[in-house]
Amino acid sequence: MSNNKSDRIFSEYRERISDFVFDEQVVSVFDDMIQRSVPGYATVIAMTKVIAEQYASAGSNCYDLGCSLGASTLAMRHGIAADNCRITAVDNSAAMVEKCRKIVEADSCDVPVDIIQSDILDMKIENASVAVMNFVLQFLAPTRRDEMIQKIYDGTNDGGVLVLSEKIAYEDSDEDDFQISMHHNFKKLHGYSDMEVSQKRKSLENVLIPDTLKTHQKRLSEAGFKKSYVWFKCFNFVSLAAFK
Repeated sequence: MSNNKSDRIFSEYRERISDFVFDEQVVSVFDDMIQRSVPGYATVIAMTKVIAEQYASAGSNCYDLGCSLGASTLAMRHGIAADNCRITAVDNSAAMVEKCRKIVEADSCDVPVDIIQSDILDMKIENASVAVMNFVLQFLAPTRRDEMIQKIYDGTNDGGVLVLSEKIAYEDSDEDDFQISMHHNFKKLHGYSDMEVSQKRKSLENVLIPDTLKTHQKRLSEAGFKKSYVWFKCFNFVSLAAFK
């Protein structure tokens, strides 16, 4: 069950650009938006399935933190091979959760899924073998990110994994400019106009505040994760696997 409605949210000129929110308008075009906006998104989701198959352990919980429409949830659901696993999918957007429930209900896999509308910072995480945050931490206030990663670490079992995918900033300004330029060109290649790219960037600038890769790795290490690997990277988007 997918949504093929085309993202035209920023296709008309706006005198004033408001901050980006995951409302019903965004939910209605989210599938199209993220595929055309995040290089390698389909690969990250597909490999989430592979990671869940490898690391989900019997009798444990798996978490999709900031689940949006449940792409990572379904990837895990179809990858999990261990017995008696349960997935908890969490998002703070009522519109996202409502549609996610319909999508998951239409899926035939029998791994149980609980879909919860909540701030992920308020979630209790326990007995976790796999936790996934795909392009979510970047939307949390920078002052709360350490707390979120620590909460995940504390609730993860030894040998468990956190998949953390993020848009990143680069310390070198020339490299940062290059990676941003390539990302914008990627979006234009997928049909967005210069105006759409510009207006969406303006809408996100106070909402999506990227960290550097070094900052992410330091945060994971300080939370207690014994190792983390970059397993995917394209332009200014990366995904890490961090192990307890």
